Amino acid sequence: MSLDRARIVAEAVALLDAEGLENVTLRKLAARLGVQAPTLYWHLPNKAALITAIAEEILTPLPASAIDATERWQDWLIGFAVGLRRALLAHPDGARIISASQLSRTMAAISELAMSTLVARGIPLQQARVIVLTVERFTVGHVLEEQAPRPDADALKDFDMATFARQHPTVVAAIAEYFQPGRTVDDLFRDCLEVVIAGAAVKAGVGGTRVVG
Repeated sequence: MSLDRARIVAEAVALLDAEGLENVTLRKLAARLGVQAPTLYWHLPNKAALITAIAEEILTPLPASAIDATERWQDWLIGFAVGLRRALLAHPDGARIISASQLSRTMAAISELAMSTLVARGIPLQQARVIVLTVERFTVGHVLEEQAPRPDADALKDFDMATFARQHPTVVAAIAEYFQPGRTVDDLFRDCLEVVIAGAAVKAGVGGTRVVG
């Protein structure tokens, strides 16, 4: 099988899925492809180019569909963010990949769609840019936390939950109250996103009505 850029990137994503970002190197990728690392330089000259190529592949299912004529831009934007989060969560360290990518044309196309959608609905360009950047960065940041390593046994061995609860009663009560049966981190993401977008709507002067989930 010939070695082209598409095959290299597909194998790089498979390596990411199997071993995580820390183990995505040109040397390991070359070994999976059965070639020497210098062979890859014709297609991907360095690690930064490799990361950007993986980012493009992760984002390939996006951008989202165009807004419906009867749909509020706030509702469209929440769907846009949900789709972006889904794409990042589909791969280990997906948010780190996007954060580290350089000059991603697909990410630029996604931002173009979102900003132009808001502008077409009457949002001034400067406000549209700030709203979209805020939503994108909130989404990536949320996924970064979701994909971060959980505390290991060494970190937990001296952790006293009873003392923590006494020192932070409101935090503990809020977590317990929110995550009642049936409520998940997906709900938390959407609820936080609603706050972000509702505030943006007020600032843009288009009203602060609740975003429909």
